[in-house]
Amino acid sequence: MNARLETTLPDTGHTADEMQQHFNFAYLDERTKRMIRRTILKAVAIPGYQVPFGSREMPLPYGWGTGGIQVTAAVIGPDEVLKIIDQGSDDTVNAVNIRRFFQRTAGVQTTTRTAEATLIQTRHRIPETPLTEGQVIVYQVPVPEPLQRLEPRETETRTLHALAEYGLMHVKLYEDIARYGHIATTYDYPVMVNQRYLMAPSPIPKFDNPKMHMNPALQLFGAGREKRIYAVPPYTAVESLGFEDHPFEVQKWDSACALCGATDSFLDEVITDDAGARMHVCSDSDYCQSRQAAQAEQGPTGETA
Repeated sequence: MNARLETTLPDTGHTADEMQQHFNFAYLDERTKRMIRRTILKAVAIPGYQVPFGSREMPLPYGWGTGGIQVTAAVIGPDEVLKIIDQGSDDTVNAVNIRRFFQRTAGVQTTTRTAEATLIQTRHRIPETPLTEGQVIVYQVPVPEPLQRLEPRETETRTLHALAEYGLMHVKLYEDIARYGHIATTYDYPVMVNQRYLMAPSPIPKFDNPKMHMNPALQLFGAGREKRIYAVPPYTAVESLGFEDHPFEVQKWDSACALCGATDSFLDEVITDDAGARMHVCSDSDYCQSRQAAQAEQGPTGETA
């Protein structure tokens, strides 16, 4: 078995069967899971449409991934291999705690490798490693309504979605161009799903938007506080908004990752000392570590050791 997989329940010493005597599999009761699964089925049938659901209280506050956790709990099975990331990293506090939560309540295997995972829950990033058929990625979403900052009344936004009237968003993007000379939105960049519904892709950087287009994995979005679930089925068209003279563009960097040398990944700027020295490193820790391991195996001459 791969050494990167974790199958034990580190803080309990109990097996998954023993844990089931104390609480439900994956924490939620079966009636709630069925309700969420029905909501997911409707969301998959209508790509990009926000489906309301009865969000439950979870053992963490709103804003820390309660919607994503409920979606994950509803679709996870005992044979899943689970990966949790927070802004691309596997070892941040939020990612570690959610991973431990599902280890304790479901007893599933976990991994830090994107290619090994069957179920991925993410906050603010899409992995650099391309997803494949059979994988499911669950996004944590704080604000599911893309028009909320432009039209705060929910009754009006529902009407705008029903009529596919999205002029407000185009005006907002045009105002960016008039003020800054380019579209200034860098994250949660609005997308059109299946040429029908305007959708908020969660606060992922717009660098990740092209990965959603025709993605072979099932993409599920959960907003616990706002009680909404929406989805992008596999191989569905996802188009980022833009204009003919100002098309959608992703961020670019002048430097490569200081650790692995990648020039095709999303980079974080890290301050390295008190003098303010900086370097850029890959946001996706698994992608960066995999590249470093491959380079070490090849050796300085580029030949496999």
